[in-house]
Amino acid sequence: MKATKDTPAPRTRNRRGQGGRLREDIVDAAVALLDETGDERTITLRSIARRVGIAAPSIYPHFSDQPSIMLAVVRRAFGELEAALRTALEGAGEDPRARLYAVCHAYLDFSRVHPERYRTMFGGLWMPTLADTAVTEEDLVALGDSNLRILSGVLAACAEAGLSTSTDPGADSYALWLGLHGLAHQRSVTRVFPGPDDIGERMIPALARLREG
Repeated sequence: MKATKDTPAPRTRNRRGQGGRLREDIVDAAVALLDETGDERTITLRSIARRVGIAAPSIYPHFSDQPSIMLAVVRRAFGELEAALRTALEGAGEDPRARLYAVCHAYLDFSRVHPERYRTMFGGLWMPTLADTAVTEEDLVALGDSNLRILSGVLAACAEAGLSTSTDPGADSYALWLGLHGLAHQRSVTRVFPGPDDIGERMIPALARLREG
């Protein structure tokens, strides 16, 4: 049968034992739609099925509903962010101050390169009413935990080295993250950011309580 707008093109059947590949293909399709449109409302079971080349009911063995697909998209994005932060750490050397700045700039760079994903990572129209979906409160609360631990770790290292006056790096890392997130979010939702170009350089040392020098 010839593929039409509403009929997906035939997809090569997975080999035995490769059922997990279809799950990844579904998430790949959802990410591609998000990157292309910047609007999670375009990510529906039907649009994903067309992109993958399957019938929409074939999604259900892997995802029970659309929010479950979006949760997988968001988890992948947080994993990509964590990889970017760890890569920045590996290239920053041993100086605690340089490592802190590297992590903060990598965070801001990720949101700049992937604004559609970043907006969706922290809410948006996909966020479900928990009573109506298989997504749980625990699923949502756990998002981004590893990234915050990285930020807390580099701030704690600065405090231990006497480079920061923070007496509670755990709490201060939340304040630092809120500053980074606020800047990242504003840049991701506005066409022209009104603040100075070096706002990050001004904000990071203040929120991290870095000593001058």
